[in-house]
Amino acid sequence: MSLLTPEELREIRRLHVEAGRSVDAIFAGEWRSAVRGRGMEFEEVRSYQPGDDVRHIDWNVTARTGEPFVKVFREERQNTVVLAVDVSGSTRVGSGGRDGRTDRRLQLSRIAGGLAYASFRNRDRVGLITFSDRIERYLSPRRSRAHTWGVIQAVFEGAATSRRTDIGEALRFLMTTQKRRCTLVVVSDFLDERAWDTTLASLRRRHAVHAVLVTDPLDEALPRLGLTHVVDAETGATRLVDASTLLGRWSSASRLERLQRTGARAFAISTADDPFEALRRQYAQKARRR
Repeated sequence: MSLLTPEELREIRRLHVEAGRSVDAIFAGEWRSAVRGRGMEFEEVRSYQPGDDVRHIDWNVTARTGEPFVKVFREERQNTVVLAVDVSGSTRVGSGGRDGRTDRRLQLSRIAGGLAYASFRNRDRVGLITFSDRIERYLSPRRSRAHTWGVIQAVFEGAATSRRTDIGEALRFLMTTQKRRCTLVVVSDFLDERAWDTTLASLRRRHAVHAVLVTDPLDEALPRLGLTHVVDAETGATRLVDASTLLGRWSSASRLERLQRTGARAFAISTADDPFEALRRQYAQKARRR
């Protein structure tokens, strides 16, 4: 495992301070609502009462007794949240964001780190996988302060042995390791043309799946710089191109639409956004719908 750079250590300290006052105050409540009730255990049946959710009617008992009965569930005390974070080469690209130094990888780290902290504050178990075109690191879900900060450190470290991306490989790994229902959060730029959609849709049938698409203004087009040498962040190939005519291969809108077709709760956050405020907005909307 590589050592964190001084800049990465500063980011973790910054997250620690902001998480203590901002994550908790700004979006931890909304995140709690977003994952609440994902783990439910059957407890008993009782007579139907006006206002009960008809989807919970126990039709077998109702048929035997001739009276409507509903199933009663109790919420599991502890949910499991697993973060799947992209550390491939394409995440190390960005236009600087609001502070002039934010690339996609740093924004990914802030988002995943904030969710890890909020999950810990919600008394949930937190696990992590980082991936490129292979599984780079796996931390099984646990609940402790030391483990949570270990997850956050691993996210910011973003160690990778490969620069390429294979989202499907990460999703298949999740299918084999996460047998019990949990909340899965995939944080990536989703710049992968492979057919990972079906696997993500399959995961959603068992788990609560959230997908956070991290974008950058450079995804749409490069500035008007004329002839420019560009380097593919994943293959290392160099080309001379006319930057004024170069458009993004996959727009942010097309990637978000692809995600939403899988049924996952998907939304985009730009490197220009405040990540905590963006998360608060997204999960506050879900809380209001609930």
